[in-house]
Amino acid sequence: MKFTKTALVASAAAMSLGLAACDSPAENQAEDEVEAMEDTRDATVDQMEESGEITEDQADAMDDQTDAMEETMEDEIDETM
Repeated sequence: MKFTKTALVASAAAMSLGLAACDSPAENQAEDEVEAMEDTRDATVDQMEESGEITEDQADAMDDQTDAMEETMEDEIDETM
C-alpha cells in the first residue's frame, strides 16, 4: 500500500490529537470541579438577577467573568497535569 506524504502527515496529526485528548483521572476530576464551580456561580448570578439584586448587564458581566475564570483554570489544569 502506497501512502502519500500528505496522508502520513494527516495520520500523524490525527494520532497526536487523539493522544492530547486523553486526560488523566485527576485532570478529569479537576475539570469537573471547575465545571461545578461555574454551575454554582451561574445559578447564583441568575438568582440575583431574578430577584432584582443586579441588572441584566451586571449579570452578563458576571457571566463573562465566570467564563474567563473557567477558561483560565482549565488552561492551568491542562498545563500542570
